[in-house]
Amino acid sequence: MMRSYLAEFVGTAFLLAIVAGSGIMGESLGAGNAAVALLGNSIATGAGLYVLIVLLGPLSGAHFNPVVSLMFWSMGQLELKKLVGYWACQFSGAILGIFLTHMMFSLPIIQESTKVRTGAGIWVSECISTLILLSVIRIGVQEAKDRIPMIVALTVTAGYWFTSSTFFANPAVSVARSFTNTFVGIAPIDVLGFISSQLLAAFIFIVLISLIKPRKPSSPL
Repeated sequence: MMRSYLAEFVGTAFLLAIVAGSGIMGESLGAGNAAVALLGNSIATGAGLYVLIVLLGPLSGAHFNPVVSLMFWSMGQLELKKLVGYWACQFSGAILGIFLTHMMFSLPIIQESTKVRTGAGIWVSECISTLILLSVIRIGVQEAKDRIPMIVALTVTAGYWFTSSTFFANPAVSVARSFTNTFVGIAPIDVLGFISSQLLAAFIFIVLISLIKPRKPSSPL
């Protein structure tokens, strides 16, 4: 159990370091070109996520995301105690990843983002993003388990570009990114809207799955 907790903590920390670090680097090298910065940010995130899932998947399942862990709990594949432990590791790991990135780039370690990300379109985007991510993982586990790392990584990479919210789809990521006033930041006041949309999507997904799940045939009398 401790190995799985450590894998979730380290994996989420590295994921956020990749997200934030590539955002800082992309914005710096893009010289104000937001498209170039987003391109670098999305490619680095997808590539890093692929590696993390391949290496840490056998240890913890490589969730790195509270709503993904919630989905597996609803499927009976994660005990409640372990779910809470995963959440603690994911949130704390995500924040640590942001702080480590600030240290690498010689920035103030503790920051507060001023980047506004709000509005109905953004919230709908996050709800749809989370539904897509959970669906991809659920279907992938059933139909293409050996290709899960590639499928998830490519989904996230594409999500950066076709959603208005840039595909956060992760409460731990949403909270952690409020601690960085860089390209990937989100104002703290806007975090609640993101998390609410993500949890709503998770609830919808879990309910839909429970409704369409095949029932076991009743025993003959």
